[in-house]
Amino acid sequence: MDGDELDRDAEQNEVASDRTRVFRDVSRSVISRNDSPDIPFDRSLNPYRGCEHGCPYCYARPTHEYLGLSAGLDFERTLFAKVDAPELLARELAKPAWVPDQLVLSGVTDPYQPIERTLRITRGCLEVLAAHRHPVGLITKNALVARDIDVLQDLASYGAVRVTLSLTTLNEALGRCLEPRASTATDRLRAMQTLADAGVPVSVMAAPIIPGLNDHELPAILEAAAAAGAHSAGWTLLRLPGAVEPIFSAWLREQLPLRAERILAGLREARGGALSDARFGHRMRGEGVYARQLGSLFDVHRRRAGLSGTGAALDGSHFQVPGRPVQSRLFDRG
Repeated sequence: MDGDELDRDAEQNEVASDRTRVFRDVSRSVISRNDSPDIPFDRSLNPYRGCEHGCPYCYARPTHEYLGLSAGLDFERTLFAKVDAPELLARELAKPAWVPDQLVLSGVTDPYQPIERTLRITRGCLEVLAAHRHPVGLITKNALVARDIDVLQDLASYGAVRVTLSLTTLNEALGRCLEPRASTATDRLRAMQTLADAGVPVSVMAAPIIPGLNDHELPAILEAAAAAGAHSAGWTLLRLPGAVEPIFSAWLREQLPLRAERILAGLREARGGALSDARFGHRMRGEGVYARQLGSLFDVHRRRAGLSGTGAALDGSHFQVPGRPVQSRLFDRG
């Protein structure tokens, strides 16, 4: 494990979790880069490793195995916090070669998981980004994001932010079981409305869509998000890479024993007979008749709800490094 265990308030956001241990992550770089054609960004920042939300379907679980830990309970209960992330981010943004394209918080684990309430690392990173007027996209399933509305409004004034709230189900009983320490759907929609009312652009990500479990809710999710002020929407099909497959399958058989095999069969239908497909162009949406029908259902109800398929491009033209003189641009026209 990296670093020392951190002291923190035991009180958490959704559920008190005194079994969770948080260690200092001593990484000296906080920007991750990718070249995946499946996602619309190439740079991200993850303030935390591991996630206390405890979703059995989380595609990020196998990342804990690189640390010599399990993708199961260790992923939920042994967390690593990049407490130096704001400082390291500021150093990156000050480099002469830095180009202010969209940075995403987070590409892997949730930046607003329960420990963020006390550690405030995501908040610190947002303050750095706001001081630099740097474009940032956030994605979370926690209503805690509304806490930072002041910083998000600042970024929004430069067209430099978009907040995406992930919404898996409107069924609160299913949500408590499927996402045990994430915010309720009601709280996420309330946060969405709060942000939208404050002028912060908001999107909804209907994800993951699980065949035979929440796919029938897709129209209602889009309608509820639009009513709460969302301007755009996306969706992804359930992914079960590596160790996630046995974890999710075990969860299904324990929580929904009478429906488990039918749900897994539906997923296989959309994954070419397998439960997982890592190929670019297939892993997010699946293939076959069911996947095409799901995509059509999304498109019809997205348009009906008045949502766009993509959010507006974020603006990096106001980027500045605090304390550094702004150089005139040779080809600017007044």
